[in-house]
Amino acid sequence: MSSKSAPPPLPEPLRVPVADSHTHLDMQEGTVEEALARAAAVGVTTVVQVGCDIEGSRWAARTAAAHPGVHAAVALHPNEAPRIVLGDPGNGGPRRAVRPPGGDAALDAALAEIDALAALPEVKAVGETGLDYFRTGEDGVAAQERSFRAHIEIAKRHGKALVIHDRDAHADVLRVLAEEGAPERTVFHCYSGDADMAKVCAAAGYYMSFAGNVTFKNAQPLRDALAAAPRELILVETDAPFLTPAPYRGRPNAPYLIPVTLRAMAAVKGLDEDTLAAAVAANTAAAFGY
Repeated sequence: MSSKSAPPPLPEPLRVPVADSHTHLDMQEGTVEEALARAAAVGVTTVVQVGCDIEGSRWAARTAAAHPGVHAAVALHPNEAPRIVLGDPGNGGPRRAVRPPGGDAALDAALAEIDALAALPEVKAVGETGLDYFRTGEDGVAAQERSFRAHIEIAKRHGKALVIHDRDAHADVLRVLAEEGAPERTVFHCYSGDADMAKVCAAAGYYMSFAGNVTFKNAQPLRDALAAAPRELILVETDAPFLTPAPYRGRPNAPYLIPVTLRAMAAVKGLDEDTLAAAVAANTAAAFGY
């Protein structure tokens, strides 16, 4: 295995345990047990496992039910809704195949399954849902928005957190949330807005979860947003296996790398790592209600 494809080494453990607020264990190498053990060894004692389609959401719920340190989030990813309605592969996301168009009825059936999963106690959130204009063209926007609005309703009805996926769609995501009325607990996963948007999110009480890309050289606007975000609304995540933090960018990501990102975040915020870790741990528990 080349150094570029090898898993990064375990970082120095955190002294204050934290949670990985967004990960995809089903897309990572090895077993769930191995991933959780590595994470716990460095102070990452809780993870939120996020589903992106029906199969993945069922898997998330089963995994959370089997492991006390795992909580589930269930949803149709924004790129999944156009695939269901249009049969469009969408050029987005792993493990996806071209499928025939199913239309609005197929989307309604899929949303009904998410609704049923959202009622389970091990499911703490509905998401990741939202809008993604990077991978889905104009013909898929209507399906994305209809799915997003349905997820908001499901989250509110079940009293669950809402996990937002927002890619190149900031204004429309904020608009839909305002029109529908956001759930009491709303998390912007892999926050990607600027400092001005961070202030808008803070005013609305939305949590902002920062991933490994906050460490990238070209990510100064993201660091500016982190600096502007209130300490009580900040979460940390891996989005593993994606967005591995520097200096390991391009290698496989996993929950055990949370300390690398958290330490970079602490430097941006001008806080010692224990102070930020304690805040993030409390924020994540409040956001997801566990």
